Amino acid sequence: MIDKFILNDKVEIPAVGLGTWQSPKPDAYNAVRAAVDCGYRHVDTAYVYDNEDAVGKAVKECGVPREQLFITTKLPSDIKSYDGAKEYCERSLKALGLDYLDLYLIHAPWPWSNVGSDCTEGNIAAWKAMIDLKKEGKLRSIGVSNFNGEQIDSLVGATGVVPSVNQIRFYIGNTQEPILEYCKKTGILVEAYSPLATGKILEIAEIKEIAEKLGVSLAQLCIKYCLQRGTLPLPKSVTPSRIADNIKLDFQIPESDMNLLNGIKGLFPKPYRS
Repeated sequence: MIDKFILNDKVEIPAVGLGTWQSPKPDAYNAVRAAVDCGYRHVDTAYVYDNEDAVGKAVKECGVPREQLFITTKLPSDIKSYDGAKEYCERSLKALGLDYLDLYLIHAPWPWSNVGSDCTEGNIAAWKAMIDLKKEGKLRSIGVSNFNGEQIDSLVGATGVVPSVNQIRFYIGNTQEPILEYCKKTGILVEAYSPLATGKILEIAEIKEIAEKLGVSLAQLCIKYCLQRGTLPLPKSVTPSRIADNIKLDFQIPESDMNLLNGIKGLFPKPYRS
């Protein structure tokens, strides 16, 4: 099994992360503690999840040295300025109780309240701030989330710096092939948020049949599928037994079954956020 990816800036990132979207503070704290206890070393949060302090408390109290953990958080989608990006990075560092972040992402190319709007100049300004924060040692890697190729090109054209990561909605039946292909060509790692389609994918009979045939859970199949497509899955759970099961991925999906899964299209295209 893949246990890590190497980003385009040579930073190593654990190949599966714990997602914490929609995890209230007590649940986020307990989930991170359970995840670290069973082997996770990668946790994904965001300023707007309102649980950074709980994640940070769990990181501090888990007993694993900070340098062995990979912590990601995100710049709020409506912050589109140089000074704003610097300010909110500092806010996240303070909430998490950390001196540096392993990965910092622009959460979306537009505010969630105005999806589809053109924020090119604001994104470039925020990106320049993140480049400077990386130079200052406060960020190890920087990237984006929910960006398309044109939006990434604008950042690279203005700064010459290619994002290390693009975190997008990615799961069986909704794999966003154009941006996946773009990222592969440009050396950007795709992180797959909502790899279980926030649980809805567990209802699909043909996916269940493949999982049963392979003797794995539906969740394990969906997470492994993301890995075999070369993406980094971020499954979210607050149940310790499921958190543990979600990294028991020492199996291979046969090519014939991958072809069947790749042929499933059009499942749950929304919501478009993480």
